[in-house]
Amino acid sequence: MYLTGFADEAAQDIATQIKATKELGWNAIESRNINGKNIHDISDADFEKVVELLDKEGVYINCFGSAVANWAKNIKDDFSITLEEVERAIPRMQRLGTKMIRIMSYARCEGEEQYKEERFKRLTEVVRLFKEAGIQPVHENCMNYGGMSWKHTHELMENVPGLKLIYDTGNSPFMKDYSKGVDVWQDSWEFYSQIKEHIAYIHIKDSLNPVDGKPEKYTLPGEGQGYVKEILKDLHERNYDGGISIEPHMATVFHAKDKDGIDWDWNYKVYVQYGQKLIELLEGMNWKWNKFSTNKELINEV
Repeated sequence: MYLTGFADEAAQDIATQIKATKELGWNAIESRNINGKNIHDISDADFEKVVELLDKEGVYINCFGSAVANWAKNIKDDFSITLEEVERAIPRMQRLGTKMIRIMSYARCEGEEQYKEERFKRLTEVVRLFKEAGIQPVHENCMNYGGMSWKHTHELMENVPGLKLIYDTGNSPFMKDYSKGVDVWQDSWEFYSQIKEHIAYIHIKDSLNPVDGKPEKYTLPGEGQGYVKEILKDLHERNYDGGISIEPHMATVFHAKDKDGIDWDWNYKVYVQYGQKLIELLEGMNWKWNKFSTNKELINEV
């Protein structure tokens, strides 16, 4: 097992993302945004600078948190939008030696009609393209079709060959369970328990149910309703040997529309504190992990 994280929650620039990663004693980043843009959208020149600095610092991109079919994408949009992102992502992942990419299943539609057959069709093609390029797509339970309930995730697994899963511990507490009704919050332990056989990767986030119309609240790992401790304990007992990636959201929520006024010094401190808290939890379970690996193939293995 190895530790990593969405270092764009610590800083926008890659140099400071690397600094935060090394401060935690890690050498892997789950890359998403650099200077405010997803890694498949930055210029070729900027991408080459990123590659050079990562190589120089001995830090790797173990997973790419792409925007492919994510919560901001509508299933009614032209499929070419998705395919273009896939086509831009593949050569960059190959250049980085990254073997795993986070994808989603498009935003949930309002109402009953979810166009699930179209989702399955598109994701089957997306998975095929990535797999042919030697890259493993992993679907995250988020504000998308598969994230509507564990039963919706099962539907994806049954209809999209070759897909594997990310489980995010902190997403369930603020999302409704659409298999039970619009007034029932998901239970993170139940969701995890029903899909764990398909999990290839873990996101550690923790949160509390929204109350009285107010948005969800994010907490340190183990202090919310994400069953973080219980899930980590179960993973340990099952000899899980994949990546565990922090995505704190405590200082910055990346799907928030208004990002003005962000205190990046505060974000950096929160990110490092969050990683240290995760380490504390793991040490309390006597879980041994690869704190700092120079083996690029190991940390990129799915």
